[in-house]
Amino acid sequence: MTLPPHDAWIHTSHNLLPRWKSLSLSHQSTIPISISRVNQVDAARLDVEMSAMLKEQLVKVFSLMKPGMLFQYEAELDAFLEFLIWRFSIWADKPTPGIALMNLRYRDERAVESRDKVRTGLEGPGLTVAQKIWYCVATVGGQYIWARLQSFSAFRRWGDTEQRPLARRLWILIQRMEGIYRAASFGNLLIFLCTGRYRNLVERALRARLVYGSPNMNRAVSFEYMNRQLVWNEFSEMLLLLLPLLNSSSVKNLLRPFSKDKSSSSAEDGTACPICQATPTIPFVALPCQHRYCYYCLRTRCAAAPSFRCSRCGEPVVAMQRHGGVPAE
Repeated sequence: MTLPPHDAWIHTSHNLLPRWKSLSLSHQSTIPISISRVNQVDAARLDVEMSAMLKEQLVKVFSLMKPGMLFQYEAELDAFLEFLIWRFSIWADKPTPGIALMNLRYRDERAVESRDKVRTGLEGPGLTVAQKIWYCVATVGGQYIWARLQSFSAFRRWGDTEQRPLARRLWILIQRMEGIYRAASFGNLLIFLCTGRYRNLVERALRARLVYGSPNMNRAVSFEYMNRQLVWNEFSEMLLLLLPLLNSSSVKNLLRPFSKDKSSSSAEDGTACPICQATPTIPFVALPCQHRYCYYCLRTRCAAAPSFRCSRCGEPVVAMQRHGGVPAE
């Protein structure tokens, strides 16, 4: 039995080292990551709110012009605002305002799959020029053409049975296309909830995936506004609960000594109704204090609260009588 040369293990290690590196890279190249679905949905909602705010400011510019002038160009206005957002965000390799607030960015998923060397799952190039252009065509141009087509078909009343067969067929085709798109969007939503990738059909078709822009980012959300809103909601609910339980006449009598307008109250003491502050058309007096009221004011208060007290003196009202007439219970 012959022994191997003393340097045989060196040649063997050099031969096995490339295979070992390729095997280790194949197991550690791609790290699966989970992008928060809530952040992705919130980013879309924030973009919608941003577009609405820009539209509101633009409409205020034309507020002094002819009313209704922008109504007929509403589709063009929406397309113009969406194009501006796309031009200064997606086209400039920057995230949209909502996506930036959620610490997200678009990544070309096809390039990441071909590279197969991802350390944290967040690396990867942005969208290509073709993807950006198709994104604009689908989101801006597609929405504008669809909105105009729907408004034109509704104005021409293609859906009426009295229309020509061609118009009726076009209307049915539009309705079927809309139904197919809604069904596909619903299916994409279910897949998105399961996998967390591609919020809409445009992103799935372009393979544009949302990933985190920075692997480490502190939560910079201020809860001051939320706390203030919660406190105000609780306070308003408490007031809505307590106000019906308070007697307005007793509160008014309690605050009457602090009133500055004492001369006017003394002048109106004998003539005006203390409830509606008007001259009684059908004058009735409360017994036993003999203060004058409108008949309907005094009757409704006594019917609503059997222990009603006079709004002027605070005495319990036990009966009422017509001014100069016979008492009535």
